[in-house]
Amino acid sequence: MIRLQAAAFVLGLALSSSCASTREAPAPDEVFVAGSMQTLATGLGFTEGPVWVAEEGRLIFSDIPAAKLMCWTEEGGVTVFRGSPNPNGNLLDNEGRLLTCRHSARDVVRTEPDGSITVLASGWNSKRFNSPNDLAVDDSGMIWFTDPPWGLPDQREGREMDVNGVYRLDPGTGEVAQMSVLHAMPNGIALSPLEDSLYVTDTGGHPSHPDEAMRGSEGNVTCYAVGAEGTLAVRWQAPVISDGVAVDEFGRVYTTTGRGVVVLDPADGAVIQTLEFPEQPANCCFGGEDGRTLFVTARTGLYSVRTGAAGAR
Repeated sequence: MIRLQAAAFVLGLALSSSCASTREAPAPDEVFVAGSMQTLATGLGFTEGPVWVAEEGRLIFSDIPAAKLMCWTEEGGVTVFRGSPNPNGNLLDNEGRLLTCRHSARDVVRTEPDGSITVLASGWNSKRFNSPNDLAVDDSGMIWFTDPPWGLPDQREGREMDVNGVYRLDPGTGEVAQMSVLHAMPNGIALSPLEDSLYVTDTGGHPSHPDEAMRGSEGNVTCYAVGAEGTLAVRWQAPVISDGVAVDEFGRVYTTTGRGVVVLDPADGAVIQTLEFPEQPANCCFGGEDGRTLFVTARTGLYSVRTGAAGAR
């Protein structure tokens, strides 16, 4: 049962030093390996939510309008993993179980080892979620996720929440805490290697945004300092309208935008490098045998590119 849990949200500038890992990152020209981009699949509906399953050597990702989870392997290409009610973000928990944000069902679920589905959360404070979008998992097993209304008809029909929030879920107890209501359209979410920073992308407030006060607000990437009790304080905001987000072992932030994949400096959000793709990217994750392949879901396609660093998780 989900019950209200008070969660402190601190809006302001954190005084801690930076969002960066203490390790020295390679030079910017080593972020992406030149000439390594590959087209892995085309002709899909709208691809999202890639997650690498290392033990099985395969990538799971969503085809939202097809209402399916898809699977890619180097040997077999793309196949259907299973049906799912308009799935979006996917991730593995600390035990290797698949977590999925389901748009149409408006919940966050876990796939058990026997293939059964456990609903972990479907609402907060006696209200249904809008349409959970993407998620991150910390070392303690807590699940952080975003909840914009992208999955609702006209982004309004059936809406019970009066905000588009960022939440933290304890999968052991089912308790959900509302962590931030700062964003117009919170979307991608990821943690830094040391888990002292949380990154949330915001696609901004379009003219028909369901919340009039959010209309016209600029999209951005927000870096939060994560306090000892999980409290959040804004460190910086980068004026980059983006969707998905991933972090490498050096703390650099890879975010999907209309211009391609943009890499940000974790210290201040400055743009390090941008790589264009044949289609507009929606999300990305690290994977492959050495963790140095960035898989990118982009509209109707699936792409990969080699990188000079492995993913943070």
